[in-house]
Amino acid sequence: MTLLDTDPDQGLAPLEFAVTRNLAARGAAEREQILENPGFGTAFTDHMVDICWSMRGGWHRPRVQPYGPISLDPAAAVLHYGQEIFEGIKAYRHADGSIHTFRPDQNGRRLQRSARRLALPELPVSYFVQSLRELVKVDAAWVPSGADQSLYLRPFMFAKEAFLGVRPAQKVAYYVIASPAGAYFKGGVQPVSIWLSEDYSRAGKGGTGAAKTGGNYAASLLPQSEAYENECDQVVFLDQDGNVEELGGMNIVFVKKDGTLVTPQSDSILEGITRDSILQLAVDRGHKVEGRPVSLAEWRDGVASGDIVEVFACGTAAVVTPIGQLKGKNFFDEQPTGSLALSLREELTDIQYGRREDTHNWLVRLDA
Repeated sequence: MTLLDTDPDQGLAPLEFAVTRNLAARGAAEREQILENPGFGTAFTDHMVDICWSMRGGWHRPRVQPYGPISLDPAAAVLHYGQEIFEGIKAYRHADGSIHTFRPDQNGRRLQRSARRLALPELPVSYFVQSLRELVKVDAAWVPSGADQSLYLRPFMFAKEAFLGVRPAQKVAYYVIASPAGAYFKGGVQPVSIWLSEDYSRAGKGGTGAAKTGGNYAASLLPQSEAYENECDQVVFLDQDGNVEELGGMNIVFVKKDGTLVTPQSDSILEGITRDSILQLAVDRGHKVEGRPVSLAEWRDGVASGDIVEVFACGTAAVVTPIGQLKGKNFFDEQPTGSLALSLREELTDIQYGRREDTHNWLVRLDA
């Protein structure tokens, strides 16, 4: 369950970033108006990071430049073969004004694993962390200070070589963009309803389920629309054996009456950094944690018998969200809600925002 804690590329010399300021950057008044109610993923900061990779030159031309359209050849490999990965991580403003992020080394390693699966070059973790720092250094004023607000950072990588042939691209682009963010769900932290997708799969054995790649999310959009049609907030998928996999964009955790936390685990599930952190905090409190296959029958029977006393989802964007309902084509199950999910959420966000001691050294300051 626990992600690796060693950095194989530690010691690399930092990249030398060129910085081109955006002459059309928003003024303070316009920026503050956006930060009053940022929503999620709808407004973007004034700059972005751009690093090139090629088979011959490796990682080169690191720069911070004005946020704007990306020019692509119509034959760019990403447009035809979907060679693309991304990450999601947040920057938090603490009460003293400093800016921190949370476990960026883990996001960097997950990006490497995704790259490996999609036959893309692996960006060194130290370069990944530096890319976040360089962007925040320029766009620090965009990190909001409101309650439950953050700056959502979106690193992404794609094949830009122009060719129509099925092979790994030899030219790749890595970018980081940023978006001020409020609560992921408009109604705040409230129990959500989940639709069981019985006709569609998110990923298959040996597929790309464990990689954070756009194709996985594209495959979830039709069943997510089905969820909306059935008045549900999110969709949950099963694997080929009928075991619970994950939601469209979040991991799922079950709390048993003896205090054990159980989370589905398989090669087709994305390793969640928020999930890993939440489970570590639970272990710190003395809870037992299990990562194993969980069948739909175990879920439903456990709720019916009272063996499962709480169900929640977790991810970078939403943090932790209780699950209040599970719906399928021929059933409707109310889900038990308790206090553990919200208690763990409060502890995690207190650490992220600097309101509680960071005993695991998860925070990394970006503006220093």
